[in-house]
Amino acid sequence: MTPTRRQFLSTAAATAGALAATQATANSTANVDGLEIKHTTKPRKFLKTLKIGMVKGDGMTNRFKAAKAAGFDGIELDSPGFNVDEIKKAIAETGLPVDGSVCSTHWQITHTSPNAETRAKALRDLQKALRDTHAVGGHTVLLVVGLGDDGPESEIWPRSIENIRLALPLCAELGIAIAIENVWNKFLYQHDGPNNQTADKFVKYVDELNSPWVGMQFDIGNHWKYGDPAAWIRALGRRVIKLDIKGFSREKNNWADITEDDLPWADVRKALDDIGFDGWVAAEVGGGDVERLTKIAKQIDKALNIG
Repeated sequence: MTPTRRQFLSTAAATAGALAATQATANSTANVDGLEIKHTTKPRKFLKTLKIGMVKGDGMTNRFKAAKAAGFDGIELDSPGFNVDEIKKAIAETGLPVDGSVCSTHWQITHTSPNAETRAKALRDLQKALRDTHAVGGHTVLLVVGLGDDGPESEIWPRSIENIRLALPLCAELGIAIAIENVWNKFLYQHDGPNNQTADKFVKYVDELNSPWVGMQFDIGNHWKYGDPAAWIRALGRRVIKLDIKGFSREKNNWADITEDDLPWADVRKALDDIGFDGWVAAEVGGGDVERLTKIAKQIDKALNIG
């Protein structure tokens, strides 16, 4: 069976104590650098994180300092690709935790590949990401499960399931979850399809892995072109263990800054309340210096009505 979010958060003990709802008015208005967003629910305490590649600076410690100064609660790394000792030093010197990592090779070395050697390498890279993330105190590894270009769905679906399952014993040993991201990978949705698609295939895919160590790192902006993110959140329900956040404009058919788009943010926030989500929200937009990162942190607060 798939985990409930509470079961997952109990495993991620480092975050559990920080999650609490704030006491505020039932109706609130967010207005930061853009149009008002009318939220109908109380502000909520989510934990903001961001991708390490968004942060400018020389050396990991300085990049950690910049993220913390901008108002972020954690940072996500890329693995394979980081030095464990260097990261431990940055954590110790800044007090900023690593909440997770992104499997850095999943676009090039896929679990859906028809080549057995490629799939074996994908598994090794995923296992390294799990070990490295555990070594620096994180609790999730974001994974793109494969590419639709690797073959018909009838082949790549079972092929990727079989390969990813081989990593689950290590997930259980280390207490690290695999967080599947919904991306434009031509798999589990219709890439050239309409804008009213559902999350049904993502639900089925996660459930087929049938593990308390697998869930979704649901990217709010990624599939606004293809479906209603609030409806997807409700369909995924307890499977959502983490969020990615970015902006997308249907009108312009292009990416945008968070809240400088046409996403229905108030509906998204209400859907998160409906499924009882509390946890980490990871920015994935163009980064920069502390000033730029501070703007992004404030945009996340506005989009999700974070107290």
